[in-house]
Amino acid sequence: MDTTWLTKEELAAWVRLAAVLELLPGTLDSQLRRDAELTNFEYYVLAMLSEATDNTLRMTALAALTNATLPRLSHVVRRLEDRGLVERFPCPEDHRATNTRLTPAGWRKVEQSAPGHVATVRKHVIDALTPEQIGQLTEITDAVLQRLDPAGKMTALYRRHDAVES
Repeated sequence: MDTTWLTKEELAAWVRLAAVLELLPGTLDSQLRRDAELTNFEYYVLAMLSEATDNTLRMTALAALTNATLPRLSHVVRRLEDRGLVERFPCPEDHRATNTRLTPAGWRKVEQSAPGHVATVRKHVIDALTPEQIGQLTEITDAVLQRLDPAGKMTALYRRHDAVES
């Protein structure tokens, strides 16, 4: 195989992106563990349920939204269920499927956790950038996502947050 090595500029960009990918999850996880007793992934699961109709999703749909395997998601949902934040029940339309619903306690946890999470995202990412750079970041991540997710498996997750022109 003939390798096309990275140029100095490409390598400089890549190592910075790799550092962000390594450091940001720990930063988000630390804040949520400290302030909300949740992991970043647990918060993500709760947030996806909070945005769903009736705060309910099939486990397969929740797995797709969170890009998780069903075994990993099942383990996390079991932990959240043990804490009274979600409940699982047979899907009324297909009894072979299982639904997960955010409980009132889960909704309160999302409401209590969201401000600190958003403040952390703002402090470490958004406020570090100019408005122009925010637009560039969207364009850059779209280009990378086209390569990482060519089938558009996760497109609905991030496109729903795009600004709508009026």
